[in-house]
Amino acid sequence: MAEIEKLRVDKYLWAIRIFKTRSLATDACKAGRVKFNGQNIKASHIVKIGDTYHIQKGVEKKVVEVTGLLDRRVDAKSAANFYEDRTPLEETYGYKTVYHAPMLKRDRGAGRPTKKERREIDELRKDVWEKD
Repeated sequence: MAEIEKLRVDKYLWAIRIFKTRSLATDACKAGRVKFNGQNIKASHIVKIGDTYHIQKGVEKKVVEVTGLLDRRVDAKSAANFYEDRTPLEETYGYKTVYHAPMLKRDRGAGRPTKKERREIDELRKDVWEKD
């Protein structure tokens, strides 16, 4: 593969499969969810080997260090050779525990909750939100 001199950050994040489409990567840059040295960057920011980017996708946070430049989307195994995931373990596990939080659902057709049930629901919600 020929050596790439200039590569936009949105194209790079799409190529290494952080974002599903290039337009999603561009939108994330515009929204300030991609940071370099603590600063929001534009989608046209030039990527260099050794740069570290902080990326936020919903509740998921990633820290990615560039180890190689890739301008085309390839399979996931090949793409993993062009970046190193530096996400701290506590953030990785924090992201996964969101999906194991207790679900606050009522059975379909159970009708409106009674006053006592409503107090119990509020108490559960208060416990879940105070943990954060």
